[in-house]
Amino acid sequence: MPFNFVSGLLHDLWSDLQEPGVLWQIAAITGCLIVGWLLARLIRTAFARRTQDEGILRIGLESFSRVLAPTISLCLVLVARSVLEPTLHINLLRVAIPLLASFVLVRLSFYVLRRAFARGGQASASVVAIEKLVAACVWIGFALYITGLWPDLIDVLEKTILPLGRYKVSLLTILQAVASVMGTLMVALWAGASLEQRLMRLDSVHSSIRAVMARMARAVLILIAVLLSLSLVGIDLTVLSVFGGALGVGLGLGLQKIVGSYVSGFVILLERSMAIGDMVTVDKYYGQVTRINTRYTILRGLDGVESVIPNELFVSGPMQNFSLSDRLLRLSTKVTVAYETDIEALLPLLEEAAATVARVSKDSPPSAVLRFFAADGLEVEVGFMIVDPENGTFAVTSDVNLAIWRVLQSNHIRIPYNQREIRILNASSLPAEKPPMSEEVAPPPVGEAR
Repeated sequence: MPFNFVSGLLHDLWSDLQEPGVLWQIAAITGCLIVGWLLARLIRTAFARRTQDEGILRIGLESFSRVLAPTISLCLVLVARSVLEPTLHINLLRVAIPLLASFVLVRLSFYVLRRAFARGGQASASVVAIEKLVAACVWIGFALYITGLWPDLIDVLEKTILPLGRYKVSLLTILQAVASVMGTLMVALWAGASLEQRLMRLDSVHSSIRAVMARMARAVLILIAVLLSLSLVGIDLTVLSVFGGALGVGLGLGLQKIVGSYVSGFVILLERSMAIGDMVTVDKYYGQVTRINTRYTILRGLDGVESVIPNELFVSGPMQNFSLSDRLLRLSTKVTVAYETDIEALLPLLEEAAATVARVSKDSPPSAVLRFFAADGLEVEVGFMIVDPENGTFAVTSDVNLAIWRVLQSNHIRIPYNQREIRILNASSLPAEKPPMSEEVAPPPVGEAR
């Protein structure tokens, strides 16, 4: 059968080559390809002018243009086949149509995978491997269709029965279910990614609300895709009730921490207690919030180390947010000066020195106060405000300390050392140590303290 089909196809193509009508088919295919490429280029140029300032939409349009050109060409070839079929043999067009359809399917799969999983434009190794697998499956299917093996393969898969418990399912049904679930999931992930990108551009909505809407929309789309794909295959959805009950028991017993982190993630996003870019401290971790996911939050420390914190930790325990209502943060440094220092003249000098640092806020000027009378001197505290806590606090504190040090050095203000006096009580009652008999102790030289 396949040999007869291939030989018949080759014979029809050879017979078409002997007729002048084959030139019309070649001209039609060539013209459809050229017109499809030109129309895709015009459409891309027209949309690029409208979306010149919208980077995300422009990137999506540029990637979809690779799908647009072969799709338009395929539609034009279908129109050409309907026009030439009454008057000519169109065997060449019959080969070109599945070839273009396979090419469109491969490009469309690549586009959906890149939009769903390659957010930054760079595809990972797993995405590239999936793309190669999809391309191989499509081209193998095209080869089976051209050679006539496709009906025989379908018949073999349909007759292969696999026992699944009390039921018997054909291998064809299983493959159709897998393909249906994968296809609908890819479409759902692509739609979720596109919706998330559109939501993130809404500046009028708080970033936490946008994140909640994007997460919920993606979850709903995935659920609808799974249910729709299973119903299309013919699987009774009522059997999922048992699975749902078992899943509920498992969530209640063994997955309490995970479920708590998921719920805490939505609580954080809805109550807006923390947003991306905030500087927070939770437990022993301090850093900038770079990502808020459904289960965990990523904090980037000032040393560049990223910590993955479960969301439950932010809800169940205390958390310090340095930029919740505003980004103004107070820092302070202390210095001890000698008692003979003119403290009333020194405090304004310290305030002016701290104000010379670039990151110190000028709207809330620094303040220097006398804390208390310490054992070794007068302890002075210099407090100052910054408006960029995400840039770290150690560097600006160091700059303020250097400015204070220069003021102390230029005004010859002494920083006292710690002084401790040790007294030995009842020293006369302590036994005197006698030198060994074999050694002679020389008297100390004149002028040396005993």
